[in-house]
Amino acid sequence: MKGTIEAKLTVSFSVIMKIFFSFYLTKAEMLALTKEDVDFQNNQISITKTYYRTERRDIITTPKTEQSVRVIDIPQFLTKEIEMYVSRCYGLPDNERLFPIVAEAVQHKLKRACVKSGVKPIRVHDLRHSHVAYLINQGVQPLIINLKIVKYILKTSTDSHPKFL
Repeated sequence: MKGTIEAKLTVSFSVIMKIFFSFYLTKAEMLALTKEDVDFQNNQISITKTYYRTERRDIITTPKTEQSVRVIDIPQFLTKEIEMYVSRCYGLPDNERLFPIVAEAVQHKLKRACVKSGVKPIRVHDLRHSHVAYLINQGVQPLIINLKIVKYILKTSTDSHPKFL
């Protein structure tokens, strides 16, 4: 049984890391994803909620800002990987979280993977920066990346902290 749990954790962590690396998501957005958020036919993920844990309770809420609600196009290979992962989660209801773990567990697993591979440990949040580097490497014009990221950051910051206006 332990081997099965380890294998499932490894597969889920792999899918989590690929999604984090490929898109500009927060941990809260990632951990709130459900099967119904993934459109397997159109290769899209809908970001409509966030997850956090407090006092031993899982809390799902709407994002802090309207800008955070969005639909992301995903490559077909990643859609297939998510679909394979979901097929291994026997009986998973459409509205249950795809990754029923807490943010600290993701960070801990990433730290262990970094140590095991011999690279400098990074935070899960740092994968958002890696996403930008990936876009540059894929030939996306820096101005487009800058507009996308700045628009997201400014909208999120001003909606969450109006005193900065």
